[in-house]
Amino acid sequence: MRKIIAGINMTLDGFCDHTAGIPDEEIHQHYAELLDKSGLVLYGRITYQLMQFWQTLLKNPSGEKSMDDFAIAIDKIPKIVFSNTLENTEWDTAQLSDKSLEEKVLELKQSPDGGDILVGCRSLIIQLMNLSLIDEFQLCIYPVIVGSGLPLFENIQDRTLLKLLKTKAFSSGAVLHYYEPVKN
Repeated sequence: MRKIIAGINMTLDGFCDHTAGIPDEEIHQHYAELLDKSGLVLYGRITYQLMQFWQTLLKNPSGEKSMDDFAIAIDKIPKIVFSNTLENTEWDTAQLSDKSLEEKVLELKQSPDGGDILVGCRSLIIQLMNLSLIDEFQLCIYPVIVGSGLPLFENIQDRTLLKLLKTKAFSSGAVLHYYEPVKN
């Protein structure tokens, strides 16, 4: 069975803010490798539209190897977008979901091939937590305090215990925490 991996960047005070982090060469390389090893990414509309930034680097590379490699990796991996308003993804490797999040994830998990499924979107992570469908969390915590924003763990219905599997420290001071939910 395929694993559902919730992977997201957040600040030390628990907020998800793509502009607050300090993504550097090492972090871009880590995520490019994660994408290369995975089978699929799930996004909500807002995060998906933010990720479309990487399409511009495919057309006009930055010259920074780690960013250009990440752009290639994010372009290659299949993406499923959950949206009630988008009519077209405008990305060859992305498609709109034809089912609810729960139905689609249960279907994808049962598929015998295709690699792990990444969830890189706050709203989908919250929904999947409430459905008990996340198998692993990969939380990259940046050494930044922003004081306000969108908290990752908002509107969670049940207390969730996590087991720390490992950590990975980056030279920027960011630390990636790998957790799995403890099954009751």
